[in-house]
Amino acid sequence: MDLRKIKKLIDLLEESNLAELEIKEGEEVVRLSRVPKGAVTVAAPQVMAAPAAAPVAAAPVAAAPAAPAADAGLPAGHVVKAPMVGTFYAASTPGAPAFAAVGQQVKAGETLGIIEAMKMFNQIEADVSGTVVAVLVENGQPVEFDEPMFVIA
Repeated sequence: MDLRKIKKLIDLLEESNLAELEIKEGEEVVRLSRVPKGAVTVAAPQVMAAPAAAPVAAAPVAAAPAAPAADAGLPAGHVVKAPMVGTFYAASTPGAPAFAAVGQQVKAGETLGIIEAMKMFNQIEADVSGTVVAVLVENGQPVEFDEPMFVIA
């Protein structure tokens, strides 16, 4: 990916109210995310399988904000976290029953909710089987990357 394109993406991120942006172009991936002081963290382009590609010069990358020590205050169990930034929806359509509710038995691979990101709807699936002991997000609520959403025991 061209450095000019990355600079344009940085400008777009600064002008918008997005917290994170990830672009995939072929085998290259660029992820931009905001840090608390309004600065932008830029991950250098990564080329997955490019045997004959020239090395990519990486700009210095600012340190990402530290993650919370542990998911303190959450019930015991497996925590399902948001894989992306977007808007969480508990059901497929307004008025429909929620995909998952507290006390419901779920199987690995079963849909727990949907995250809308850039007009694309992404199903959030349970990665373990068990009982939903907590739903930590509300319908229509914006979610951040790696934000706890469900606890399954």
